[in-house]
Amino acid sequence: MSSRRPDPLAQVSDFEIRLLKLFRSVVECGGFSAAESALGIGRSAISQQMSDLEQRLGLRLCQRGRAGFALTEEGREVYQSTLQLLAALESFRTEVNGLHQHLRGELNIGLTDNLVTVPHMRITHALARLKEQGPDVRVNIRMTPPSEVEQGVLDGRLHIGVVPQVGALSGLEYLTLYGERSLLYCAVGHPLFYVDDQQLADERLNAQEAIAPTFRVPPEVQSHYQALNCTASASDREGMAFLILTGRYIGYLPDHYAQAWVQQGRLRALKPSERFYDINLAAVTRKGRRAHLVLESFVDALAEA
Repeated sequence: MSSRRPDPLAQVSDFEIRLLKLFRSVVECGGFSAAESALGIGRSAISQQMSDLEQRLGLRLCQRGRAGFALTEEGREVYQSTLQLLAALESFRTEVNGLHQHLRGELNIGLTDNLVTVPHMRITHALARLKEQGPDVRVNIRMTPPSEVEQGVLDGRLHIGVVPQVGALSGLEYLTLYGERSLLYCAVGHPLFYVDDQQLADERLNAQEAIAPTFRVPPEVQSHYQALNCTASASDREGMAFLILTGRYIGYLPDHYAQAWVQQGRLRALKPSERFYDINLAAVTRKGRRAHLVLESFVDALAEA
């Protein structure tokens, strides 16, 4: 007689799917407490539903306690499988809805930080048009670093992303949207804030403490940072703005993002006719993707905006 344990999950019901969605939210929020506001339920209810899911799967998914929240090895694998399952369900729902030629379902968009101040407003206009065409479409925006946006599009968690166009990754398609210019800034309180550009020697400028990005930039942009005395780093433009505004560092920011601080007299561009670089932003989608009426409508709106 075989002693093999029967599969703990004989079938996946709507209840298990709801539990898996809760598990995804807990992982993406980084723990039970952080997930309370996202899920709209209390920590005790989250804990109970997580326990229900672990019991149904027959697996320990995470460690929780004084040491904090952490996934187990099985939890990491279940999380990846959960992403694949939910993406497949959404793809199925979108394809079926597409048969009726109605815009229904979800659009999951990944954006890098500080794009809302871009004056072109192509993303905003495309979202507005999408909602006009499909009032029932649910739009979900996630703000993440560019590398995570591209990975999310590749693995199906995101339908589309908007990132700085640094280099094309295999498996992705890029649609250039617009370019942005970054200038070299310092804040009020910095020794260079009131120095006239004509009196500002490059040697003195390059000697100032500066900020380097940890996100990818094109090779032609790297030379701008290599010329500076980079003693700090930041993973995004908001982090760079925080450091510049201390009055202790200089650093590059998109001009549209810095404009409000410039108008307030808190930032100034240093030698803007010389110290600048341009970079394109692009919409990114997965090659060979299945038909997705909501996504295609949004891409069309982006192209026309």
